Amino acid sequence: MELTAIKDAFDRVTKKQKLSSSKAQEMFDLIDKEIKQTLQKLQSSNDRESQIDCKSALADLKAKLQDIAPLSQLESTQKELNLALSKYPKMLEKSFVPDISKAYRNIDFDTHTVNEIIGSHFYRQGLFEVGDCFTSETGESESASAMKSQFQELFGILDAMKHRNLEPALNWAMFNSDKLKPNGSDLLLKLHRLQFVELVQKGNRDRALQYSKACLAPFASDHMVEIQKLMGALLWTGRLEHSPYSHLLSQANWDKVTGELTRQFCNILGQSYKSPLSVTMEAGIRGLPPLLKFMNVMAGKRQEWQSMKQLPVPVDLDSEFHFHSIFVCPVSKEQSTEENPPMLMSCGHVLCKQSITKMSKNGTKSFKCPYCPSDVNSAQCRPLVF
Repeated sequence: MELTAIKDAFDRVTKKQKLSSSKAQEMFDLIDKEIKQTLQKLQSSNDRESQIDCKSALADLKAKLQDIAPLSQLESTQKELNLALSKYPKMLEKSFVPDISKAYRNIDFDTHTVNEIIGSHFYRQGLFEVGDCFTSETGESESASAMKSQFQELFGILDAMKHRNLEPALNWAMFNSDKLKPNGSDLLLKLHRLQFVELVQKGNRDRALQYSKACLAPFASDHMVEIQKLMGALLWTGRLEHSPYSHLLSQANWDKVTGELTRQFCNILGQSYKSPLSVTMEAGIRGLPPLLKFMNVMAGKRQEWQSMKQLPVPVDLDSEFHFHSIFVCPVSKEQSTEENPPMLMSCGHVLCKQSITKMSKNGTKSFKCPYCPSDVNSAQCRPLVF
Protein backbone atom coordinates (compact mmCIF):
# COMPACT_ATOMS: atom_id res chain seq x y z
CA MET A 1 0.00 0.00 0.00
CA GLU A 2 1.44 3.31 -1.09
CA LEU A 3 1.17 5.70 1.85
CA THR A 4 3.21 8.55 0.37
CA ALA A 5 0.20 10.09 -1.40
CA ILE A 6 -1.86 9.90 1.79
CA LYS A 7 0.91 11.53 3.80
CA ASP A 8 1.25 14.29 1.19
CA ALA A 9 -2.51 14.93 1.30
CA PHE A 10 -2.41 15.06 5.09
CA ASP A 11 0.49 17.51 4.96
CA ARG A 12 -1.50 19.72 2.57
CA VAL A 13 -4.47 19.74 4.94
CA THR A 14 -2.18 20.58 7.86
CA LYS A 15 -0.56 23.39 5.89
CA LYS A 16 -3.95 24.87 4.90
CA GLN A 17 -5.16 24.62 8.49
CA LYS A 18 -2.09 26.44 9.81
CA LEU A 19 -2.46 29.13 7.14
CA SER A 20 -6.15 29.61 7.94
CA SER A 21 -5.46 29.74 11.66
CA SER A 22 -2.63 32.24 11.17
CA LYS A 23 -4.80 34.48 8.98
CA ALA A 24 -7.65 34.37 11.48
CA GLN A 25 -5.30 35.25 14.34
CA GLU A 26 -3.96 38.15 12.28
CA MET A 27 -7.51 39.50 11.78
CA PHE A 28 -8.35 39.11 15.46
CA ASP A 29 -5.21 40.97 16.49
CA LEU A 30 -5.96 43.80 14.04
CA ILE A 31 -9.58 44.15 15.22
CA ASP A 32 -8.47 44.00 18.84
CA LYS A 33 -5.93 46.78 18.18
CA GLU A 34 -8.54 49.08 16.60
CA ILE A 35 -11.05 48.51 19.41
CA LYS A 36 -8.43 49.18 22.09
CA GLN A 37 -7.37 52.42 20.38
CA THR A 38 -11.00 53.59 20.21
CA LEU A 39 -11.57 52.78 23.89
CA GLN A 40 -8.44 54.71 24.78
CA LYS A 41 -9.77 57.78 22.91
CA LEU A 42 -13.15 57.51 24.63
CA GLN A 43 -11.63 57.18 28.09
CA SER A 44 -9.43 60.24 27.54
CA SER A 45 -12.45 62.53 26.77
CA ASN A 46 -14.04 64.12 29.88
CA ASP A 47 -15.80 67.36 28.75
CA ARG A 48 -19.34 67.84 27.34
CA GLU A 49 -18.07 67.71 23.80
CA SER A 50 -17.16 64.07 24.47
CA GLN A 51 -20.63 62.99 23.30
CA ILE A 52 -19.83 64.23 19.82
CA ASP A 53 -16.37 62.68 20.10
CA CYS A 54 -17.92 59.33 21.11
CA LYS A 55 -20.13 59.27 18.06
CA SER A 56 -17.31 60.22 15.73
CA ALA A 57 -14.95 57.73 17.37
CA LEU A 58 -17.45 54.91 16.96
CA ALA A 59 -18.11 55.96 13.39
CA ASP A 60 -14.38 55.90 12.69
CA LEU A 61 -14.12 52.45 14.27
CA LYS A 62 -16.95 51.18 12.11
CA ALA A 63 -15.31 52.56 8.99
CA LYS A 64 -11.95 51.01 9.88
CA LEU A 65 -13.54 47.61 10.53
CA GLN A 66 -15.28 47.79 7.18
CA ASP A 67 -11.97 48.61 5.51
CA ILE A 68 -10.32 45.65 7.20
CA ALA A 69 -13.14 43.41 5.89
CA PRO A 70 -12.18 40.38 8.04
CA LEU A 71 -14.80 38.06 6.59
CA SER A 72 -13.70 38.58 2.99
CA GLN A 73 -10.03 38.13 3.92
CA LEU A 74 -10.75 34.92 5.82
CA GLU A 75 -13.03 33.56 3.14
CA SER A 76 -10.32 32.53 0.65
CA THR A 77 -8.15 30.68 3.17
CA GLN A 78 -11.21 28.98 4.68
CA LYS A 79 -12.36 27.84 1.24
CA GLU A 80 -8.95 26.33 0.53
CA LEU A 81 -9.01 24.51 3.88
CA ASN A 82 -12.53 23.16 3.30
CA LEU A 83 -11.53 21.95 -0.16
CA ALA A 84 -8.49 20.10 1.19
CA LEU A 85 -10.59 18.61 4.00
CA SER A 86 -13.26 17.39 1.57
CA LYS A 87 -10.67 15.66 -0.65
CA TYR A 88 -8.77 13.93 2.16
CA PRO A 89 -11.54 11.50 3.31
CA LYS A 90 -12.15 10.51 -0.31
CA MET A 91 -8.48 9.66 -0.71
CA LEU A 92 -8.58 7.59 2.47
CA GLU A 93 -11.60 5.65 1.22
CA LYS A 94 -9.91 5.06 -2.11
CA SER A 95 -6.58 3.99 -0.61
CA PHE A 96 -7.83 1.74 2.18
CA VAL A 97 -10.01 -1.22 1.37
CA PRO A 98 -12.74 -1.43 4.02
CA ASP A 99 -13.40 -5.13 3.43
CA ILE A 100 -10.29 -7.29 3.82
CA SER A 101 -12.21 -10.53 4.38
CA LYS A 102 -11.41 -11.61 0.79
CA ALA A 103 -7.84 -12.29 1.87
CA TYR A 104 -8.83 -14.42 4.87
CA ARG A 105 -7.90 -18.08 5.11
CA ASN A 106 -10.31 -20.51 6.74
CA ILE A 107 -7.97 -21.88 9.38
CA ASP A 108 -8.51 -23.06 12.93
CA PHE A 109 -8.16 -20.05 15.20
CA ASP A 110 -6.12 -20.82 18.31
CA THR A 111 -7.65 -18.40 20.80
CA HIS A 112 -5.38 -19.50 23.63
CA THR A 113 -2.19 -18.78 21.66
CA VAL A 114 -3.47 -15.41 20.42
CA ASN A 115 -4.42 -14.37 23.96
CA GLU A 116 -0.97 -15.37 25.20
CA ILE A 117 0.69 -13.30 22.46
CA ILE A 118 -1.45 -10.24 23.24
CA GLY A 119 -0.94 -10.56 27.00
CA SER A 120 2.82 -10.99 26.62
CA HIS A 121 2.89 -7.92 24.35
CA PHE A 122 1.46 -5.75 27.14
CA TYR A 123 4.03 -7.08 29.62
CA ARG A 124 6.88 -6.56 27.15
CA GLN A 125 5.82 -2.92 26.78
CA GLY A 126 5.75 -2.43 30.57
CA LEU A 127 1.93 -2.09 30.60
CA PHE A 128 1.53 -4.44 33.55
CA GLU A 129 -1.89 -3.21 34.73
CA VAL A 130 -3.30 -3.49 31.23
CA GLY A 131 -1.75 -6.95 30.87
CA ASP A 132 -3.22 -8.09 34.20
CA CYS A 133 -6.67 -6.84 33.17
CA PHE A 134 -6.46 -8.59 29.79
CA THR A 135 -5.20 -11.93 31.12
CA SER A 136 -7.77 -11.86 33.92
CA GLU A 137 -10.68 -11.31 31.52
CA THR A 138 -9.43 -13.97 29.08
CA GLY A 139 -8.57 -16.48 31.80
CA GLU A 140 -4.92 -16.74 30.80
CA SER A 141 -3.49 -15.56 34.15
CA GLU A 142 -1.51 -18.71 34.96
CA SER A 143 0.40 -18.86 31.67
CA ALA A 144 1.14 -15.13 31.75
CA SER A 145 2.28 -14.80 35.37
CA ALA A 146 5.80 -16.15 34.70
CA MET A 147 6.42 -13.72 31.83
CA LYS A 148 5.07 -10.83 33.89
CA SER A 149 7.57 -11.36 36.71
CA GLN A 150 10.43 -11.67 34.22
CA PHE A 151 9.65 -8.42 32.44
CA GLN A 152 8.96 -6.65 35.72
CA GLU A 153 12.60 -7.34 36.56
CA LEU A 154 13.69 -5.96 33.18
CA PHE A 155 11.69 -2.75 33.49
CA GLY A 156 12.91 -2.31 37.07
CA ILE A 157 16.49 -2.39 35.74
CA LEU A 158 15.67 -0.01 32.85
CA ASP A 159 13.89 2.42 35.17
CA ALA A 160 16.92 2.51 37.45
CA MET A 161 19.17 3.20 34.45
CA LYS A 162 16.99 6.18 33.50
CA HIS A 163 17.96 7.65 36.87
CA ARG A 164 21.64 6.80 36.28
CA ASN A 165 21.53 3.94 38.79
CA LEU A 166 23.50 1.02 37.34
CA GLU A 167 23.49 -1.24 40.39
CA PRO A 168 20.50 -3.45 39.35
CA ALA A 169 21.88 -3.78 35.80
CA LEU A 170 25.37 -4.68 37.05
CA ASN A 171 23.96 -7.25 39.50
CA TRP A 172 21.92 -8.88 36.71
CA ALA A 173 24.85 -8.89 34.26
CA MET A 174 27.26 -10.38 36.81
CA PHE A 175 24.72 -13.05 37.80
CA ASN A 176 24.23 -14.01 34.13
CA SER A 177 27.83 -13.51 32.99
CA ASP A 178 28.24 -17.21 32.17
CA LYS A 179 25.25 -16.93 29.77
CA LEU A 180 26.39 -13.65 28.23
CA LYS A 181 29.86 -14.90 27.25
CA PRO A 182 28.64 -17.64 24.85
CA ASN A 183 26.54 -14.98 23.11
CA GLY A 184 29.68 -12.91 22.48
CA SER A 185 28.25 -10.03 24.51
CA ASP A 186 30.48 -7.52 26.31
CA LEU A 187 27.51 -6.02 28.16
CA LEU A 188 29.19 -6.27 31.56
CA LEU A 189 32.19 -4.24 30.35
CA LYS A 190 29.89 -1.58 28.87
CA LEU A 191 28.02 -1.25 32.18
CA HIS A 192 31.30 -0.95 34.11
CA ARG A 193 32.45 1.69 31.62
CA LEU A 194 29.30 3.76 32.21
CA GLN A 195 29.79 3.49 35.98
CA PHE A 196 33.45 4.49 35.68
CA VAL A 197 32.58 7.55 33.56
CA GLU A 198 29.95 8.60 36.12
CA LEU A 199 32.57 8.50 38.88
CA VAL A 200 35.04 10.51 36.79
CA GLN A 201 32.45 13.13 35.91
CA LYS A 202 31.48 13.54 39.57
CA GLY A 203 35.13 14.27 40.46
CA ASN A 204 35.76 11.05 42.40
CA ARG A 205 39.21 10.31 40.95
CA ASP A 206 40.34 7.97 43.73
CA ARG A 207 37.08 6.02 43.65
CA ALA A 208 37.23 5.85 39.85
CA LEU A 209 40.80 4.51 40.00
CA GLN A 210 39.84 1.90 42.59
CA TYR A 211 36.80 0.96 40.54
CA SER A 212 38.91 0.49 37.40
CA LYS A 213 41.31 -1.81 39.25
CA ALA A 214 38.48 -3.92 40.65
CA CYS A 215 36.07 -4.00 37.70
CA LEU A 216 37.88 -3.01 34.49
CA ALA A 217 41.20 -4.81 35.00
CA PRO A 218 39.67 -8.31 34.37
CA PHE A 219 38.78 -7.17 30.81
CA ALA A 220 42.26 -5.81 30.01
CA SER A 221 43.44 -8.84 28.04
CA ASP A 222 40.70 -8.42 25.38
CA HIS A 223 39.91 -4.70 25.61
CA MET A 224 43.21 -2.99 26.43
CA VAL A 225 42.81 -0.09 23.97
CA GLU A 226 39.38 0.84 25.30
CA ILE A 227 40.54 0.68 28.93
CA GLN A 228 43.56 2.85 28.10
CA LYS A 229 41.21 5.53 26.78
CA LEU A 230 39.20 5.36 29.99
CA MET A 231 42.41 5.78 32.00
CA GLY A 232 43.21 8.88 29.96
CA ALA A 233 39.85 10.30 30.97
CA LEU A 234 41.04 10.28 34.61
CA LEU A 235 43.19 13.33 33.81
CA TRP A 236 39.96 15.31 33.22
CA THR A 237 38.17 14.29 36.40
CA GLY A 238 35.26 16.62 37.11
CA ARG A 239 35.56 18.44 33.75
CA LEU A 240 35.11 15.62 31.27
CA GLU A 241 32.75 17.70 29.10
CA HIS A 242 35.68 19.99 28.18
CA SER A 243 38.06 17.16 27.35
CA PRO A 244 38.89 15.06 24.28
CA TYR A 245 36.83 12.35 25.98
CA SER A 246 33.58 14.33 26.08
CA HIS A 247 31.92 11.72 23.83
CA LEU A 248 31.90 9.39 26.84
CA LEU A 249 29.16 11.57 28.35
CA SER A 250 26.83 11.20 25.37
CA GLN A 251 23.32 9.94 26.11
CA ALA A 252 23.71 7.71 23.07
CA ASN A 253 26.09 5.52 25.11
CA TRP A 254 23.36 4.89 27.66
CA ASP A 255 20.77 4.24 24.95
CA LYS A 256 23.02 1.67 23.26
CA VAL A 257 23.70 -0.17 26.51
CA THR A 258 19.99 -0.10 27.36
CA GLY A 259 19.19 -1.67 23.99
CA GLU A 260 21.94 -4.27 24.41
CA LEU A 261 20.72 -5.17 27.90
CA THR A 262 17.13 -5.56 26.68
CA ARG A 263 18.27 -7.74 23.77
CA GLN A 264 20.41 -9.99 25.98
CA PHE A 265 17.70 -10.19 28.65
CA CYS A 266 15.19 -11.43 26.05
CA ASN A 267 17.79 -13.77 24.56
CA ILE A 268 18.47 -15.44 27.92
CA LEU A 269 14.72 -15.84 28.47
CA GLY A 270 14.42 -17.48 25.07
CA GLN A 271 12.25 -14.60 23.85
CA SER A 272 12.58 -12.53 20.69
CA TYR A 273 13.85 -8.96 21.02
CA LYS A 274 10.77 -7.54 19.27
CA SER A 275 7.24 -8.34 20.36
CA PRO A 276 5.76 -11.22 18.29
CA LEU A 277 2.51 -9.26 18.08
CA SER A 278 4.28 -6.20 16.64
CA VAL A 279 6.19 -8.31 14.10
CA THR A 280 3.03 -10.17 13.05
CA MET A 281 1.04 -6.96 12.61
CA GLU A 282 3.81 -5.24 10.64
CA ALA A 283 4.27 -8.23 8.34
CA GLY A 284 0.50 -8.52 7.85
CA ILE A 285 0.15 -4.84 6.97
CA ARG A 286 2.85 -5.19 4.31
CA GLY A 287 1.58 -8.48 2.97
CA LEU A 288 -2.14 -7.67 2.83
CA PRO A 289 -2.22 -5.31 -0.23
CA PRO A 290 -0.76 -7.80 -2.77
CA LEU A 291 -3.07 -10.51 -1.43
CA LEU A 292 -6.10 -8.24 -1.84
CA LYS A 293 -5.05 -7.39 -5.39
CA PHE A 294 -4.68 -11.09 -6.14
CA MET A 295 -8.14 -11.88 -4.76
CA ASN A 296 -9.69 -9.05 -6.80
CA VAL A 297 -8.21 -10.61 -9.93
CA MET A 298 -9.05 -14.17 -8.87
CA ALA A 299 -12.49 -13.36 -7.43
CA GLY A 300 -14.01 -16.54 -8.82
CA LYS A 301 -11.35 -18.86 -7.42
CA ARG A 302 -11.72 -18.25 -3.69
CA GLN A 303 -11.97 -21.99 -3.01
CA GLU A 304 -8.62 -22.52 -4.73
CA TRP A 305 -7.05 -19.81 -2.55
CA GLN A 306 -8.33 -21.54 0.58
CA SER A 307 -6.59 -24.80 -0.35
CA MET A 308 -3.20 -23.33 -1.33
CA LYS A 309 -0.29 -24.39 0.86
CA GLN A 310 1.78 -21.30 0.12
CA LEU A 311 1.12 -17.70 -0.88
CA PRO A 312 -0.06 -17.40 -4.48
CA VAL A 313 1.88 -14.17 -5.08
CA PRO A 314 5.33 -13.01 -3.94
CA VAL A 315 5.24 -10.79 -0.86
CA ASP A 316 8.40 -8.75 -0.41
CA LEU A 317 9.32 -8.31 3.24
CA ASP A 318 12.46 -6.64 4.55
CA SER A 319 15.29 -8.66 6.06
CA GLU A 320 14.01 -7.87 9.56
CA PHE A 321 11.13 -10.29 8.87
CA HIS A 322 13.40 -13.14 7.73
CA PHE A 323 13.82 -15.58 10.61
CA HIS A 324 15.00 -18.68 8.75
CA SER A 325 16.55 -19.64 5.45
CA ILE A 326 14.44 -20.75 2.52
CA PHE A 327 15.34 -23.03 -0.36
CA VAL A 328 14.06 -22.93 -3.93
CA CYS A 329 14.68 -26.08 -5.93
CA PRO A 330 16.72 -25.27 -9.06
CA VAL A 331 14.87 -27.99 -11.00
CA SER A 332 11.21 -27.38 -10.10
CA LYS A 333 11.70 -23.68 -9.26
CA GLU A 334 9.44 -24.22 -6.23
CA GLN A 335 10.11 -23.30 -2.62
CA SER A 336 10.65 -26.21 -0.25
CA THR A 337 7.91 -27.19 2.19
CA GLU A 338 7.49 -29.72 5.00
CA GLU A 339 6.09 -32.19 2.49
CA ASN A 340 8.76 -31.34 -0.06
CA PRO A 341 11.92 -30.65 1.98
CA PRO A 342 15.41 -29.92 0.61
CA MET A 343 17.52 -33.08 0.28
CA LEU A 344 21.30 -33.29 0.41
CA MET A 345 22.66 -35.56 -2.32
CA SER A 346 25.81 -37.67 -2.05
CA CYS A 347 27.74 -35.18 -4.20
CA GLY A 348 26.95 -32.34 -1.79
CA HIS A 349 24.37 -30.53 -3.93
CA VAL A 350 20.76 -29.96 -2.91
CA LEU A 351 17.42 -30.55 -4.62
CA CYS A 352 13.87 -30.83 -3.33
CA LYS A 353 12.49 -34.27 -2.53
CA GLN A 354 9.88 -34.27 -5.30
CA SER A 355 12.50 -33.43 -7.94
CA ILE A 356 14.71 -36.29 -6.74
CA THR A 357 11.71 -38.63 -6.81
CA LYS A 358 10.88 -37.67 -10.40
CA MET A 359 14.48 -37.83 -11.62
CA SER A 360 15.02 -41.26 -9.98
CA LYS A 361 11.72 -42.67 -11.30
CA ASN A 362 10.42 -43.10 -7.73
CA GLY A 363 13.80 -44.37 -6.54
CA THR A 364 14.15 -47.14 -9.10
CA LYS A 365 17.28 -45.77 -10.81
CA SER A 366 20.21 -43.47 -10.25
CA PHE A 367 20.38 -40.09 -12.00
CA LYS A 368 22.86 -37.41 -12.93
CA CYS A 369 23.17 -34.40 -10.62
CA PRO A 370 22.10 -31.26 -12.54
CA TYR A 371 25.09 -29.41 -11.04
CA CYS A 372 27.86 -31.94 -11.63
CA PRO A 373 28.34 -35.23 -13.54
CA SER A 374 28.06 -37.36 -10.37
CA ASP A 375 25.68 -40.31 -10.33
CA VAL A 376 23.21 -39.97 -7.44
CA ASN A 377 21.35 -42.77 -5.66
CA SER A 378 18.12 -41.46 -4.15
CA ALA A 379 18.47 -43.86 -1.20
CA GLN A 380 21.61 -41.99 -0.14
CA CYS A 381 19.90 -38.55 -0.09
CA ARG A 382 19.29 -37.07 3.33
CA PRO A 383 16.89 -34.29 4.48
CA LEU A 384 18.67 -30.99 4.94
CA VAL A 385 17.72 -28.67 7.80
CA PHE A 386 18.87 -25.04 7.51
